Amino acid sequence: MKKIPIVVIVGPTASGKTDLSVKLAKKLNAEIISADSMQIYKNMHIASAAVDEDEKDGIPHHLLEFLEPTESFSVADFVKLAAERIDDINGRGKAVVIVGGTGLYINSLVDNVTFSEEPSSEALRAELTEKFDRIGGQAMLEELRAFDPDSADRLHPNNKKRIIRAFEIYLSTGITMTRQLKESRLNDSPYEPFMIGLSFSDRELLYERINLRVDKMLEKGLLSEAEAAYKSRNAATASQAIGHKELFPYFSGDATLSEAVEGLKASTRRYAKRQLTWFRRDERINWIYRDETEDATSAALEILERNGYFE
Repeated sequence: MKKIPIVVIVGPTASGKTDLSVKLAKKLNAEIISADSMQIYKNMHIASAAVDEDEKDGIPHHLLEFLEPTESFSVADFVKLAAERIDDINGRGKAVVIVGGTGLYINSLVDNVTFSEEPSSEALRAELTEKFDRIGGQAMLEELRAFDPDSADRLHPNNKKRIIRAFEIYLSTGITMTRQLKESRLNDSPYEPFMIGLSFSDRELLYERINLRVDKMLEKGLLSEAEAAYKSRNAATASQAIGHKELFPYFSGDATLSEAVEGLKASTRRYAKRQLTWFRRDERINWIYRDETEDATSAALEILERNGYFE
């Protein structure tokens, strides 16, 4: 069966993915599917830098701002919904552009990762969460290393969710997360991805764009949006979004506004660095460096042509 070609635009926050995706979509007669783990939520439009109607420029976008902040959403949920949208868009004779900075979403979709239904125990998860909070991520990783050394090497001590998940999978099934990941990639992907990455050869230029973006977010009303999230604070997942939680110390009186904003900028820069680290591992990505390229759209079209997209 012929694979479905999909254009995938990745990169760190503030690298210009939204602008490129819309311009490419217009050239390719495409619709856009967002692959961003925070832009799926409502009431986070400014913090998540979700695309505005004017920015969409008439291009249909999918999987944006459709969930309440109280609702949970997994990578398996994303892969299922994105696959449905791809089939629909392709079936209508239009091209597909995937754009986002959530590497786990993108790789799971592109590589056709299948997700088994392991038994889930709220009691076990609560126990593991309490233990993580008590002994810390590094100590948890050392325990994980005893039965799943590959996962222990791969996971960061601060990645609480994935560390707990690694324990949960093994204790519930007897199968390690590493083995599960390998087996999940046995099925061939129905997609032919054409992957384009956006970044800057001078990292400081990216950081300057991040700082400027935060300033613009504040001008757009980020403070009010974050204060509403602070007052509700009943959404465990959404409340962890960069852009809201860094401002909470200001609302609680534990930091000045200036201190909170600087904390937000620092958190966003660290997040961009993690995104780059993730995407750098994927050799399929063709990189465009914004500080070395006058026209990113033309450069992207050249990449697609060179890799056989138009054949």
